[in-house]
Amino acid sequence: MISKVEFEKEIDFIIENAIREDVGDGDYSSLACIPAEAKGKAKLLVKDKGIIAGVDFALKVFEKVDPKLKVEVLIKDGETIERGNVAFYVEGSSQSILKAERLVLNAMQRMSAIATKTNTFVQKLEGTNTKILDTRKTTPGIRALEKWAVKIGGGENHRFALYDMIMLKDNHIDFAGGITKAINKTKAYLKENQLDLKIIVEARNLKEIEEILKSVGVYRILIDNFNYEDTRQAVKLINGSCLTESSGGITLDTARKYAECGVDYISSGALTHSVYNLDLSLKAI
Repeated sequence: MISKVEFEKEIDFIIENAIREDVGDGDYSSLACIPAEAKGKAKLLVKDKGIIAGVDFALKVFEKVDPKLKVEVLIKDGETIERGNVAFYVEGSSQSILKAERLVLNAMQRMSAIATKTNTFVQKLEGTNTKILDTRKTTPGIRALEKWAVKIGGGENHRFALYDMIMLKDNHIDFAGGITKAINKTKAYLKENQLDLKIIVEARNLKEIEEILKSVGVYRILIDNFNYEDTRQAVKLINGSCLTESSGGITLDTARKYAECGVDYISSGALTHSVYNLDLSLKAI
């Protein structure tokens, strides 16, 4: 995974780009009718049930827009929320609050939705040894926010991008001429370029599981689109020689059954690509 420093850089870039996109050369609506010296206060009002996420991101946005803004946090990231709750108060320049409003809301609504959905999976898997993972099926440009939200919801992050982990999927394997060739070529490439990256290999059936196990140095086997019985058999074949991950159309209804097959991880793109934003608003008071 990427380092904390790299992650913070991603967040800073998201904020800078979002402000560029939304504000441009000026928030003329506010400039036209709100005096520069006007002071105001607003509250982040919750209109939905779920898990709050994005409070710490909001603090970074307010700091970027106007370091003089003061924020009183009442509900922290990861806490349960319900309609009528107030997550925080922000006070200071009215123009600054209005400039930050939409970015804060857009981010927090989506992050809270992702955290809430992730948490439903976490609760579903409670009592098993299986952890829920996100994927790269994220919204372009705000991946760091969405993966941050998964963590807040109690899930774990898969690789962040193409550069921080090797993942040999079906197309890589077919283009490389087979599983063993793909693994050997990958090992040689990593050694030649002095790269220390973990290797995940996808298996489409039990025969491919057996072939993967003939190679050393595989970090995790991706058991893709297997039924329950074949998943149990795959876990038995692997027998702890590397980590296991189930994926491929796994839903909240089927996640528990896959976890009971003994896999270490379940990955689901639905955590980030299929959510409905939680209803939040920033209201002047």
